[in-house]
Amino acid sequence: MFFIKSNDNTKIAVYELNKNGTKTIILVHGWPLSHKMFEYQIPSLLNENYRIVTIDLRGFGNSDVTYTGYNYNQFATDLYHVIYSLNLCNFDLLGFFMGGAIVTKYMKLYKGYGVRKLCLLDAAVPSYCKTPSNPYGQSVEDTNKLIRLGIKDRPALNEYFGSIFFHKEQSKPFKDWFQNLNNSASGLGEINSLLALRDENIFNDLKYINTQTGIFHAKEDKICPFGMAELMHKHIKSSILYAFEDAGHGAFYEAKDKVNKSLLQFLNSNKRF
Repeated sequence: MFFIKSNDNTKIAVYELNKNGTKTIILVHGWPLSHKMFEYQIPSLLNENYRIVTIDLRGFGNSDVTYTGYNYNQFATDLYHVIYSLNLCNFDLLGFFMGGAIVTKYMKLYKGYGVRKLCLLDAAVPSYCKTPSNPYGQSVEDTNKLIRLGIKDRPALNEYFGSIFFHKEQSKPFKDWFQNLNNSASGLGEINSLLALRDENIFNDLKYINTQTGIFHAKEDKICPFGMAELMHKHIKSSILYAFEDAGHGAFYEAKDKVNKSLLQFLNSNKRF
């Protein structure tokens, strides 16, 4: 692990594996997780000789906790400073859940700088909450209940969120690991970025994505319903949709073999669509 400073001197924790790999992929985690969520994707990517770069978003994992800056613009700016500082180009970029919204914002703000292919995994795109352009999102009222619960009892919020994260029942040791991962977020980071999830709508940003895009989404996702994936596919040029049956928002774990296979198929394909 090492740190890279963003535009406001916030230190972003960066993790790098296989620096001499022949290809590069950047993985951006979702709310309220950290880079550790990609534990079950990393071996498959290493087998393909990928150089893997992961980060902890500000307020999460080992990155600095700041008072402000928990919005998609700033998160995307933090990502850009990591990319620029590492002199990365022609890389693949993947974002999960809120990370999907952040990489979408990056594509607009920085005109897809350096990105070869974009991957959106159960992404909170075009919005987490219902809007006129997204009838499939969560309600603002329900999201406000989550915010109030988090302010009162953040571990209880994380326990509830974990209970709807997966479609199938997971083992107690795994649920304990997942709860600890969620609890590792800072209170400021977790609650303030939940406000961003509630308030931000990036539907108009989709037209700025001109890179080949893989949309990976579970059919039983209760947090970002599958209809959102269909909206992304409709409004992102040169996109392909991979659907996963019998899996929920946590498809990266409960359908990991199918997710990893589809991800590598997309990344390795030379086919235009």
